[in-house]
Amino acid sequence: MAFREVAVVEIREVLRAWLSGAGLRKVAEQAGVDRKTARRYVEAAVAAGLARDGGLAQLSDELVGQVAEAVRPARPGGHGHAWDQLESCHAEVEAQVKAGLSVVKIGVLLERRGVVVPYRTLHRFCAERCGYGRSAATTVRVADGEPGMECQLDFGYLGLITDPVTGRQRKVHALIFTACYSRHMFVWLSFTQTLAAFTAGCEAAWAFFGGVFQVLIPDNASAIVADADAVNPRFTAGWLDYAQARGFATDAARVRSPKDKPKVERAVQYVRGNFFAGEDFAGLTEAQARAEAWCRDVAGTRIHGTIQARPGEVFAAQEAGALLPLPEAAYDVPVLTRVKVHRDFHVEVARSLYSAPQQYLGRHLDARADSALVKLFHHGVLVKTHPRQEPGRRVTDAADLPAEKTTYAMRDVESLARTARGHGDSIGIYAERLLDTDLPWTKMRQVYRLLGLVRRYGPGPVDTACARALDLDVVNVTKIASMLEKATENTPLPPRPAAAASARFARDPAEYRPVQLTLIPGGKEDGQ
Repeated sequence: MAFREVAVVEIREVLRAWLSGAGLRKVAEQAGVDRKTARRYVEAAVAAGLARDGGLAQLSDELVGQVAEAVRPARPGGHGHAWDQLESCHAEVEAQVKAGLSVVKIGVLLERRGVVVPYRTLHRFCAERCGYGRSAATTVRVADGEPGMECQLDFGYLGLITDPVTGRQRKVHALIFTACYSRHMFVWLSFTQTLAAFTAGCEAAWAFFGGVFQVLIPDNASAIVADADAVNPRFTAGWLDYAQARGFATDAARVRSPKDKPKVERAVQYVRGNFFAGEDFAGLTEAQARAEAWCRDVAGTRIHGTIQARPGEVFAAQEAGALLPLPEAAYDVPVLTRVKVHRDFHVEVARSLYSAPQQYLGRHLDARADSALVKLFHHGVLVKTHPRQEPGRRVTDAADLPAEKTTYAMRDVESLARTARGHGDSIGIYAERLLDTDLPWTKMRQVYRLLGLVRRYGPGPVDTACARALDLDVVNVTKIASMLEKATENTPLPPRPAAAASARFARDPAEYRPVQLTLIPGGKEDGQ
């Protein structure tokens, strides 16, 4: 199997199944991993302090991170040396597979050429790279299972519905849930087939059924299955997160194998022909309300051809009590993405910026963001947690930034003033005078220039120059630089000019009598 990165949700899924009391074989089947991989996860968790009788509360981010560090493989190329040997013989092996040779015979022929590889590696190579073993399977009837255990679901195209928002007709699909035991069904209508549509449909289905089925059997939708495989499918992180939150397991059908979920496959035609065909809907909201009523009053009360009973009555009598309890709170849909720590020491998650520790600059991290927190993981280890921000906002932890850039980046004028004060009292007072404005961060560059003069000329001369400038009430860093450049900071101040002596014949102003002019009437006007 090709190398893949260890996922946090995969480790948590394995440990969750193991804590429930299942054996390693069952744990591997539920989590969709190899049994050896499940054993490695469990052994690493036990070594980290996990106790089987300790409950799910033990599955903390720290414990999962320790397991990820312990089991992460060290294969830079994704495969071992044996696989590389087989790649050099790919054309020959593929021709032998097409000729119908068994894997054992192919191994014998390779040994004659000096290519000796393990049988399991050769079998995987033939299956993955040469198409070995792809043949049609026989059809058998699968047992329905215990009541409340399994539910099959599938998306099916219904037709066109007018979207009231755009006024245009759009394709509508039905996400159909069919209980394997009672055949009771629920229909969720959607314009899309995204993970959000699946989770919304599941939430509505649990409310309709009154509980959660223990096992869901979906198809290989890209929103659910990241890597389709007949034996070991790999589910998306978002779907595993939802499954863990609701407590159900997932048993995906094989690719292009509708017989793996025949109960819901047949229901698609029934929903399209009996519910949707020939009906007019004002919009998706009205169609959904009528679909739920149809599931309850029509599909649930008909006599089903296979079980020869009414699905709604069978479900109420035998399945409803066997379901997992309804969740107490609505599912907080997370954002799961892979982000890069950019040169500004921040990552972007859902159009918001969050700082990351400086040692991860240029690396990729796994981010999980719900409505409350944003968590950043590196190789499964939690490295940073931030409160969730609205789009366009930013949160920065000063500890994540380099020490020499923290003050300016955070606009910490108090820290900048303390740094200046540490070089001398006059330098500190001068820096405070520079920052004594309504917008102090606009003067930070001047203080940085003052500190640069300290590094160039030393704190003593700069402190003397600042004291001289303060005596003259000159608050200008350029003047300080000029004084230091010309080495005039120690030049004595010029003497103050003496007060002017009184004139010899000066008279006291009080001796002058004020004169008041009087206007005499009868004068000629201007222009006459």
